[in-house]
Amino acid sequence: MREKYNKMLDYEIIKKMPKIELHCHLDGSLRYNSVIEEAKKQNIDLKLTENEIKEKLIAPKECESLDRYLESFELPLKVMQTSDSLKRFTYEVFEDSYKEGIVYMELRFAPVLHMDNGMTMKEIIRAVIEGMKNAEKKYGIYGNIILCCMKNYDEKYAIETIEAGKDYLGKGVVGIDLAGPELEGFSKKFKNSIRLAKNYGYYITIHAGEAASGNNVYESIKLLGAQRIGHGVRTFESSKAYNAIKNKEVFLEVCPSSNIQTKAVKNLKTHPFIDYYKDDIHMSFNTDNRTVSDTTLSKEIFLAGSIIGLSLDDYKKMYYNTVGASFALESTKNKLLNKMELFYKNLKGGIFYE
Repeated sequence: MREKYNKMLDYEIIKKMPKIELHCHLDGSLRYNSVIEEAKKQNIDLKLTENEIKEKLIAPKECESLDRYLESFELPLKVMQTSDSLKRFTYEVFEDSYKEGIVYMELRFAPVLHMDNGMTMKEIIRAVIEGMKNAEKKYGIYGNIILCCMKNYDEKYAIETIEAGKDYLGKGVVGIDLAGPELEGFSKKFKNSIRLAKNYGYYITIHAGEAASGNNVYESIKLLGAQRIGHGVRTFESSKAYNAIKNKEVFLEVCPSSNIQTKAVKNLKTHPFIDYYKDDIHMSFNTDNRTVSDTTLSKEIFLAGSIIGLSLDDYKKMYYNTVGASFALESTKNKLLNKMELFYKNLKGGIFYE
């Protein structure tokens, strides 16, 4: 009997599958206990009980807006102002990811948010890379870093971030992102900085179409040359943006649970990714923030996959597309593809056979 992998994925299989995370924020993915330990270690009085700290680290299941969701990052940032803490938290995010079957992760963060204690951007970037490299050595997980520039900051800080990170290109840093509160037409403000980043050799991914219109997605592609779009929920509002993504010029980083929390969508069943998926738009599912959204990549794939009836064959195709859209070296991409092939061949029996 010919083997077929065309039944909807079971959660236990999802946990075992090789997975790739392209959209995950460092400061939104910290362990509760580590935050508490770092606060004590650094003599920071958070003026909260341990239970209150845990509650503060997770955004409400339904926030009033993206801005409310972003408030959950205020506490983590207080304990992320030293080199040692950045190394630790980065290492732990990669460790947690490895333990749920993630084989490659692009972790993003904004260096400008970690300068309160006087560290330079280069020192901050170097610490995060070191934390990632330590995890790579121990677990064999592959990783890269994306540097976020904050939309609510002046463009000069974006330029400073890009300049600080250029010496680490190919040494752990691969891309630039624009993150934070989304205003209509934000791309115009950052044309010069993102052009500079492209000239240096950064890959470009932009948060767009999450809290504002689909035209932001189009301008991120047209004005900034985005190769990937973070969220892109409202892409459907712009035919030009939709066509660019439909033609496989741009890849969508979809974050289902986060989008519900921030009121970008009402619920999972009305999420536009369903229609995007049916129209063969290339995308991947991501956590956005593992702690703030109280989730894992396995959970996100299961929740989204349950809506669209994702089978192992479907997932394999999505995985291949995700590898192609990643900012990894070609040699790393080949290793990631081999991991899926090996898993696919070794899976025997169970729910995927007819």
